[in-house]
Amino acid sequence: MKKLSLLFIAVTLSLTACKNEKKETKAAETTEASTAAKFVVKPEATKVTFTAYKTTDKVGVGGEFTTLKFDEQSGATPQEALNNLSFSIPVSSLFTNDPTNTRDAKIKASFFGAMLDTDLITGTLKFVNGSAVAEVTMNGETQNLPMDVTITDERRVTLNGTMNLAEWNALDALASLNKACEALHTGADGVSKTWEDVAIEVSTFLREN
Repeated sequence: MKKLSLLFIAVTLSLTACKNEKKETKAAETTEASTAAKFVVKPEATKVTFTAYKTTDKVGVGGEFTTLKFDEQSGATPQEALNNLSFSIPVSSLFTNDPTNTRDAKIKASFFGAMLDTDLITGTLKFVNGSAVAEVTMNGETQNLPMDVTITDERRVTLNGTMNLAEWNALDALASLNKACEALHTGADGVSKTWEDVAIEVSTFLREN
């Protein structure tokens, strides 16, 4: 009888230990899965907008590129998902929501049309020591565009930077655009001006893998 009691206790302890081991294993797997959670960046969830400026009063003119091409990437963090992301932007996708339907054609013909490699803007987004830099190629020039990064709700990422067109050797193209839009870019002081700095914003929502 004593042997049976000891056997029962041993079996009970063994089953309890097994159950606890399974619970611990499951908890470890859950923690591991949570740690390896993926953030996926996709072109259809990403938007590129810009604000250019005209007249001496620096009046903003907003627009966007409706097409952004890149291969989707994933990572354990938003920064990892976005790092080394290579992209291309067709100039033909420029859209400024101009009710006269003339502004977009002028920008494409007089600004981008006066550049080298007029079809695409290309580049690679990189994260270095927590800071973002877009290596952008336009007008045959490749320069770095520092970007400020904001992450909200864990998966919403916004990158902001200011492009100085002189760094891309694009002042002749800017002068060409200003000539084509001379009257529209003339302010109350009688001066026609198109500014060389352009604000760039990239926003994306990182999907779950």
